[in-house]
Amino acid sequence: MHIDLDATFAALADPTRRAILARLATGEATVTELAAPFAMSQPAISKHLRVLERAGLISRSRSAQRRPCRLNAGPLQEATAWLAAYRDHWAESYQRLDNLLDELRATEETAAGEPAEAEGGDRA
Repeated sequence: MHIDLDATFAALADPTRRAILARLATGEATVTELAAPFAMSQPAISKHLRVLERAGLISRSRSAQRRPCRLNAGPLQEATAWLAAYRDHWAESYQRLDNLLDELRATEETAAGEPAEAEGGDRA
């Protein structure tokens, strides 16, 4: 299944929608239950739910009079995987920077006549 990352990130851009997802992570809930902690109308909450539903982050079912919403984690997993590549890139960049700083520190200490610290030593 292809996930639309643009729709996922657009849905996650709003703090109300992120709070709704956090609530749904604990279990399904009705629109009324989801609206309770917010100072907004039920139609406004319904608009947020439509955005989340279009992004594939939630699904709604019908159970008698109830229309519970539940979290769909698939789009979040794909977004996390996409972000992980960038996290790995920055971790590697920071490691290269740490190595360069260690080399510069050792060179400065040697030039100043001080013994170079053992690798992995404490940095001030």
